[in-house]
Amino acid sequence: MSIKVSNLTKYYGNFLAVDDISFETKKGEILGFLGPNGAGKTTTMKIITTYLPPTSGTVQVEGMDVEEKSLEVRRKIGYLPEINPLYFDMSPAEYLDYVAALDGVPKENIKKRRDEMIRVCGLESVKGQDIGTLSKGFKQRVGLAQAMINNPEVLILDEPTSGLDPNQIIEIRNLIKKLGREKTVVLSTHILPEVQATCNRVIIINKGKIVADGTPEELQAKSKGESIVTLEVKNNCDKNSLSGSLKEIRNVNKVEFVKDTGDSFIFNIYGDKGADLREVISTRVMQQKTTLLSMQTKQSSLEDIFRELTR
Repeated sequence: MSIKVSNLTKYYGNFLAVDDISFETKKGEILGFLGPNGAGKTTTMKIITTYLPPTSGTVQVEGMDVEEKSLEVRRKIGYLPEINPLYFDMSPAEYLDYVAALDGVPKENIKKRRDEMIRVCGLESVKGQDIGTLSKGFKQRVGLAQAMINNPEVLILDEPTSGLDPNQIIEIRNLIKKLGREKTVVLSTHILPEVQATCNRVIIINKGKIVADGTPEELQAKSKGESIVTLEVKNNCDKNSLSGSLKEIRNVNKVEFVKDTGDSFIFNIYGDKGADLREVISTRVMQQKTTLLSMQTKQSSLEDIFRELTR
């Protein structure tokens, strides 16, 4: 296993930040590590990367204990923390040379690695500019480049796409997916569609405890969430009568009138998980002597599941 966390606990004074959590990751896995603010995500990542000691429990990276062999562990890890570790009076090229030397990249390979990271992270146009003058998006790219400069076995990325525009987010997402074929990537983010598009496994942590662990599809299958049908009909009927008729359907929990578009009425119909309501809804619409314009079904998204487990 690339990372093995066993019964990890961390107190700050009397405050319990991480509460006896255990999990493992393997090479070729992109793990989305999710949770609300204060859940214990960043603390866990700081312990994995040897920035903080645990109160109890153990963490191993590539078979090495993070407390007993912290220097060796750091050579195996690339880390982009929540607060980007940049020197604003250096250019990206100078900074990457400096970080590469600190990370033990052989002197004869530093220029090659620096130029590769500048290309991969799209820094060619600003490589000679002071970092302090760069936009937030470019600063984030420099942070990603420093995390990857030593070609690490494990990448720990805390909000890696923060401050990037949509095109940059797609570029970095594709880069992470490419890296994830050969490395272990632990990715923390609040952008849940990004997790769905990038990660092949998700851990959700809340109040210091792991509350879910599985693929996005497995979490959706286990979710208690409702099925949702969005219904649009011609507005030549009594909307209250139709709403009342829809509420009487078995397995329907709530009917919500969304809006009158001028030509149509739109409703959201919330039913029990797994319930297929389409046929009986169609029948009720016909009974109201109006026209069914569209009907779309949706199961619980990762965002719905996240809210369900952490609120």
